[in-house]
Amino acid sequence: MTDILIVVDMQRDFVTGALGTPEAVSIVPAVAARIRRAREEGTRILLTLDTHEADYLTTREGRYLPVPHCIRDTEGWALVPEVAAECGRGMMSFEKPTFGSTALAHHVAALAAEQGAVEGRGMRIELCGVCTDICVVSNALLIKAALPEAEISVASSLCAGVTPQKHEAALETMRSCQIDVL
Repeated sequence: MTDILIVVDMQRDFVTGALGTPEAVSIVPAVAARIRRAREEGTRILLTLDTHEADYLTTREGRYLPVPHCIRDTEGWALVPEVAAECGRGMMSFEKPTFGSTALAHHVAALAAEQGAVEGRGMRIELCGVCTDICVVSNALLIKAALPEAEISVASSLCAGVTPQKHEAALETMRSCQIDVL
């Protein structure tokens, strides 16, 4: 059983909106089902939300990726409906202005400390979501750095990259960093 399921950026703009892909659309039902199963198992579920402000195009990311997306309080910022329907009250979310969330990594490390899991030893953490090659890999590596002994895995069939080739490249990078790819 997984101790923590982290669902990365399952927001409209990454699925059907400004940066959506057919691959992202295709994983939505399975991600929703995984969240439902995790809730039934009593697994802690954490979400990340890519969050930008109206001045996005003036940010460093906006200059390199000049596609406004996930602007706070817009339709594109919201979780896709199927995922939102599975997210219950009390589920913690982490807004992040860029790829990875150091706040998420610190929170997961604090949870490990509460359980006495030194460097994450014995903890099982699973990630899924989009984009494999940007936000999923960034968060997985931040958590791996914070908890080097945790069993961190990424469900490849529950992730989608910017392209299928970049998805595969990110999975290989994570394998190289001792993250299990399921």
